[in-house]
This record gives sequence, structure tokens and C-alpha cells, in this order.
Amino acid sequence: MKTFTNKLRCDILKMIHNAKSGHPGGALSCVDILAVLYKKVLNIPKDWDKSPDFNTRDRFILSKGHASTALYAVLANCGFFDINLLNGFRILGSKLQGHPSSRANLAGVEVSTGSLGQGLSIAVGIALALRLDNINSKVFVLLGDGEMQEGSVWESLMNANHQKLDNLVIIIDKNHLQIDGATDEVKTLEPLDKKLEAFGFKTVQIDGHNYNEIEKALIEAKKSKKLTAIIANTIKGKGVSFMENNASWHGKAPNDEQLKAALEELC
Repeated sequence: MKTFTNKLRCDILKMIHNAKSGHPGGALSCVDILAVLYKKVLNIPKDWDKSPDFNTRDRFILSKGHASTALYAVLANCGFFDINLLNGFRILGSKLQGHPSSRANLAGVEVSTGSLGQGLSIAVGIALALRLDNINSKVFVLLGDGEMQEGSVWESLMNANHQKLDNLVIIIDKNHLQIDGATDEVKTLEPLDKKLEAFGFKTVQIDGHNYNEIEKALIEAKKSKKLTAIIANTIKGKGVSFMENNASWHGKAPNDEQLKAALEELC
């Protein structure tokens, strides 16, 4: 898995460097989670809407849509679409928009995301619709910890609890940083686990870069009949020494020299 995720990190950095725009920090912090999700947990057909099992697939929503390169890298390397499409990231007319777009008709992208605080409400609606249609599938949604400061997130949590949506799994990429600095300094979330529990969620805290912990938590959440929130403690910019725990890499592309140095660490 380490070799696979290093390849994903290289692809993420190359995409952002080529576009001269993107969000490496948050993509690198969550890519291990996405890799385990798609490799070990999700029941999603690679032939996408051509599959007879399309309606019964699990759903994944990347609420922190600015980390789109992580999702694109995983989808391409898992065979959902031609990996050469990664070269078109953020190019006009490409299917790989800066934030995931369902209108681009890209296999694996469920909905358009990136307006922070909205992905969870979409996931709650999908989970409710699946239950009404008697479809026994899970909805997984990944949020950033900075995103958890949005009021709409807490309204959605309240609604999920009210509707008893045990087919919903929330994953929080807790890398402790956002565009303006440390989340604890901008607007603290703590005690996040206690707050989520007060909203009716069973909380699990894991190392978001430990593949075994990620897989165990996700599989248990998939089997669970309780609302589950996984708090994944991660490192922003994980894998590249000069990007790690550095808020300045929230939304900045590496130059030629920086890309070379990063790839030497990873590839």
C-alpha cells in the first residue's frame, strides 16, 4: 500500500505543478484514507453507470472538494478512467476541474463539491434516499477539520441523527491546519469527539496515515448499525518534508525545483 500511496502523491504533485494551481496540503493529508477506501472498502463498479450494480453501489462524497487531486489520482490508479486524463487537471474543457464536478461526467464523481460545508448535507440526502428506496448501501463523506467550523455541517449532523441514518459514515481529515493557520487558533473544534457524540454519533479516532487503522475503522463503520464518525488525525502535506505541517502549502503549486525535491522523496 505504501508504494501505491507514494505513486498517488507523485501524481497529485505533478497535476498541481502542471496546472500551476491547486491544493497540495489537504490532498496529501487525505490520500491514504481514500486509497484504503477504494482499495479495501467501497463497493463501487469501475465500469460506473454501465454496471448492472450501479444503483446498489456505495457512495463517496469528497466534501473538501479542493482536495480533488487526491480523488482524481485514486480513481485513475484504480481504473475508473484513463490515467492520462490527469495531465488535463484544471485545463479549460477538461473533465478534471479544480473541484469535482458531476457535470463533467467523470466516472467515480458522484456530485459537485467544494463549497465547504455542503458535502455532508448532500450525503445526508443521499443516505435518506437510499433508505427510502430500500437500497442497502453505505454513504461515506470526507470533510476537512477547518470545514467543520461551518454551521451547515452541524445542521446536517443534527438531521442525520434525527433521521437515524445508520447508512452514513463521516470521515474527518483532521490535519489541524486551514488556509489561515491552525484550526485551534482560527476557531477551535475541541472537544470534537464529545461534540459529535452529543449529536448522536459513535466516534472513532485513528491515525489517518496508518493503513491498518484506517481499514479497520472503515470496515467496522460499514458494518455498524450506528451513526459513525471517524476522526482521522493526519499531517497536512504528508510525505513531503517541506510541506508537512505547513499552512502555506494549503493552496500553492510547487515550482520546478520544489517538484523535483518532492518527487525525490516519494518516488
